Amino acid sequence: MNETTKAVVFQIENEEYALPIENVISIEKLEEVTPIPHLPSYVKGIVEVRDELIPVLDLEDILYHRALSLNDSSRLIVLQAGEFSYGALVGEAKEIIDIPSDNLKQVSFLASPKTAYLAGIANLNHRLITVLNPALLADSIEGVNQVKEYMQSRQ
Repeated sequence: MNETTKAVVFQIENEEYALPIENVISIEKLEEVTPIPHLPSYVKGIVEVRDELIPVLDLEDILYHRALSLNDSSRLIVLQAGEFSYGALVGEAKEIIDIPSDNLKQVSFLASPKTAYLAGIANLNHRLITVLNPALLADSIEGVNQVKEYMQSRQ
């Protein structure tokens, strides 16, 4: 029997991305974000979600080096990455899909340390969806270790 991975799909420009549902705590409307000075531009600040303070990372800024234009469709996908929770700011959380393991392909250029968080490419009915690994994403981008330390100091 073919195993599947459930994932939340979101879009940046014309590209579709997915985050495994097992790492998703919730999908929230974006509330007021409290900025933290001296961190990279993709760390928008912290927000309180369900009585927990979490950092907000702008995925469009991380992937394409441009800030997300916020609108009514913008969502915060709250993720659990090991001991660390964070919010991934996206333009829109479109749908939850099943990705059969046979349709998830590893691509050789994904082995780069700068793109280690790319788990693979799902080919589904003429759709190419890039699957992200939330734990590797949090560990691989500059500034997140400072955010982790800051968050731990506030607990």
